[in-house]
Amino acid sequence: YLHLSSCVTLEGGVDLQGYQLDMQILPDGPKSDVDFSEILNAIQEMAKDVNILFDELEAVGSPCKDDDSLLHPGNLTSTSDDASRLEARGETVPERNKSNGLYFRDGKCRIDYILVYRKSNPQTEKREVFERNIRAEGLQMEKESSLINSDIIFVKLHAPWEVLGRYAEQMNVRMPFRRKIYYLPRRYKFMSRIDKQISRFRRWLPKKPMRLDKETLPDLEENDCYTAPFSQQRIHHFIIHNKETFFNNATRSRIVHHILQRIKYEEGKNKIGLNRLLTNGSYEAAFPLHEGSYRSKNSIRTHGAENHRHLLYECWASWGVWYKYQPLDLVRRYFGEKIGLYFAWLGWYTGMLFPAAFIGLFVFLYGVTTLDHSQVSKEVCQATDIIMCPVCDKYCPFMRLSDSCVYAKVTHLFDNGATVFFAVFMAVWATVFLEFWKRRRAVIAYDWDLIDWEEEEEEIRPQFEAKYSKKERMNPISGKPEPYQAFTDKCSRLIVSASGIFFMICVVIAAVFGIVIYRVVTVSTFAAFKWALIRNNSQVATTGTAVCINFCIIMLLNVLYEKVALLLTNLEQPRTESEWENSFTLKMFLFQFVNLNSSTFYIAFFLGRFTGHPGAYLRLINRWRLEECHPSGCLIDLCMQMGIIMVLKQTWNNFMELGYPLIQNWWTRRKVRQEHGPERKISFPQWEKDYNLQPMNAYGLFDEYLEMILQFGFTTIFVAAFPLAPLLALLNNIIEIRLDAYKFVTQWRRPLASRAKDIGIWYGILEGIGILSVITNAFVIAITSDFIPRLVYAYKYGPCAGQGEAGQKCMVGYVNASLSVFQISDFENRSEPESDGSEFSGTPLKYCRYRDYRDPPHSLVPYGYTLQFWHVLAARLAFIIVFEHLVFCIKHLISYLIPDLPKDLRDRMRREKYLIQEMMYEAELERLQKERKERKKNGKAHHNEWP
Repeated sequence: YLHLSSCVTLEGGVDLQGYQLDMQILPDGPKSDVDFSEILNAIQEMAKDVNILFDELEAVGSPCKDDDSLLHPGNLTSTSDDASRLEARGETVPERNKSNGLYFRDGKCRIDYILVYRKSNPQTEKREVFERNIRAEGLQMEKESSLINSDIIFVKLHAPWEVLGRYAEQMNVRMPFRRKIYYLPRRYKFMSRIDKQISRFRRWLPKKPMRLDKETLPDLEENDCYTAPFSQQRIHHFIIHNKETFFNNATRSRIVHHILQRIKYEEGKNKIGLNRLLTNGSYEAAFPLHEGSYRSKNSIRTHGAENHRHLLYECWASWGVWYKYQPLDLVRRYFGEKIGLYFAWLGWYTGMLFPAAFIGLFVFLYGVTTLDHSQVSKEVCQATDIIMCPVCDKYCPFMRLSDSCVYAKVTHLFDNGATVFFAVFMAVWATVFLEFWKRRRAVIAYDWDLIDWEEEEEEIRPQFEAKYSKKERMNPISGKPEPYQAFTDKCSRLIVSASGIFFMICVVIAAVFGIVIYRVVTVSTFAAFKWALIRNNSQVATTGTAVCINFCIIMLLNVLYEKVALLLTNLEQPRTESEWENSFTLKMFLFQFVNLNSSTFYIAFFLGRFTGHPGAYLRLINRWRLEECHPSGCLIDLCMQMGIIMVLKQTWNNFMELGYPLIQNWWTRRKVRQEHGPERKISFPQWEKDYNLQPMNAYGLFDEYLEMILQFGFTTIFVAAFPLAPLLALLNNIIEIRLDAYKFVTQWRRPLASRAKDIGIWYGILEGIGILSVITNAFVIAITSDFIPRLVYAYKYGPCAGQGEAGQKCMVGYVNASLSVFQISDFENRSEPESDGSEFSGTPLKYCRYRDYRDPPHSLVPYGYTLQFWHVLAARLAFIIVFEHLVFCIKHLISYLIPDLPKDLRDRMRREKYLIQEMMYEAELERLQKERKERKKNGKAHHNEWP
């Protein structure tokens, strides 16, 4: 059977260019009013256009659609069906294509790439040589001036079939040649019965509400074909319905970009490539076109998609499909594998956050439900007779322990019996996430033909060539001379770069030191404040304002870090673009990670740990007394730090990602309306509209990955102190996916489709964060929280000591046991409070309490550490060691048990390799037999042939 785009099949035999084709009408085929003679003419024209030998009709009996044939008949890449429909309305395809801005003026040649320059630019000679060489390579060119500014010139490039075929073969572009035949493994009767029972149960459930509906959106059909590197000699093996749509638009643009990167613009071995012309300003911009508008007057469900951009907007970038899975194959088809892998990773990360967010919410709700049964909170709230020492010099008053009742209850929400379990769970979750991502990436690499793909030999950066052009050595791969950087020169540059990194880390530490001084000074100021609300909550006010100031410093330093990282990376003189990208990525991540988490590390592990005790406080520069923790502990400060930073950072990033491009594009449209009137916008061609959009980031997907990696660090590193972090990350990522999709589809120029096998250096960074998270969570539980002191008290000093129990009844008296006694007369002069505490009992206070394990003032060694302190310290160290070793063993065990490649995928790959070899052999044998029959038919057979 031969299926045409008009969905009409014929009966009888038709002689088509000397080949006999047997056809018959299919009983279930669609009806058509097209005349029989018109169909024959259409067939002959198609055969002339495609120029393929149809050996046997079974070869195309169940064809695999190429990408553009999936579009609605009203799209911009019309095929023969569009032609017949337009002719019936008195309209031709070229006339229609002239007005949509995707074709040359003749309406036949599709625009594959756009170059933009200004006539006033002095680099005229280089452009003329470059464009002359472009024509010599076989590319077709057309120029057109801008409707907004006559100084701006657009160069439209089109690659004919011969050029595409030649370079597709050089680039080993894989193209479809047969439908996939899946191997179904044998199912046992028992498993079949289980499947039947499960299918019966599923009938009562909604039918996959998170999947995109392919019945109402038929354009979502996916290619499912075997692919092979394109070869012009074996062109008859590939499924080609139309030469114009055989290579999709993303592949055509990639081939044209590949050509432009290898065209000379001046005499000389290094005067080559489009990137150098963009660097020296010869061209202002270079980009492939979007496939028309992303909006349509007609509904996609009734009229189909106008183009792939419209399809992506409706089923991916629209807010109405926020709960749906991403159409990753469509994303890959339009934007390329590199961007497709980013969204695949982001979707996988978001999906894996669901169990983490659920468990974290469960831990928080467990704290809520057990709040009334917490013995520690009860004792704090009922401790009206316990007077705490002032938390700062002079201005801070004495306070009842019961005044911190609210903070004790809030602390219990995050620091309860389920916290340790959640920390272990998140450490294991990070490993499972990475291991299963490797499996998911393998499946994607197989589906997207990336298994055997290897990156091409990268070009040397122009800056590297200019710096080391005098020293050359032979490239061991290409055998050609290339610039060479001496080992001593490279080492000296790396040492200078490392020194710069160390200096910037010192700047971060200095900023944290400034925040510490602010907290120390401000807590006294707030304690003497006129407003009672702030005066009574001076520590919380200090923490809140310090976090906000810290966030502002973080954002300011990020701008500085980007410039410093750029300077240090360029100083290193990396040889290739990938080396430059990896070096810049590592520096920026290191800078921003330290910048974002340094204050959090200070609060978690240093705040209140080295303050001394009343009467002998440790001071900064012998002046400022170090800040103490709240009477309910330091965990509440850590929770506030993480919550505020996480929410503000994600809100700011989302605004900068979408709000900034929206404002810029709106401003550009406003200027156009003011200068040319609002009616001129309708007549703009597609290249003009795309030029007015924002270009993609200069660093590619760096900012998107960095934002998510830093969020992953927040979600895992201090998750024991803030169990709601995975939930906040999940909510942010659900919005982030649609924001990024909307930005790529509507606000940015179409990026060049590029290939990649994985997420690159970011995977190693994720593994490093996973290891660091185990260590930090162990320290948070052991040092920051009160889990270990409560445990030691329950088993050693409480009412249940020696009984092996640790329930709430065993915690009676814990608060009193965790507080030490201080004689007020032992205060230093500069620390003595202005109040004598007579407002509590009517007489001046003699003693106050503070958090520590120290002897009373009348003991043999006043204020010395008690035995309970050493027991708690030993238990903390033991817990850190046991926790780390246990979790690391579980992580390595999971890594060992989970294979990187799924078994069914391995079997499919082996079977596909076998089938491809068989198909190629059979197709070649059939071609030889066909040629032999033709020679015999024409009387050209040789008598001396081997039988």
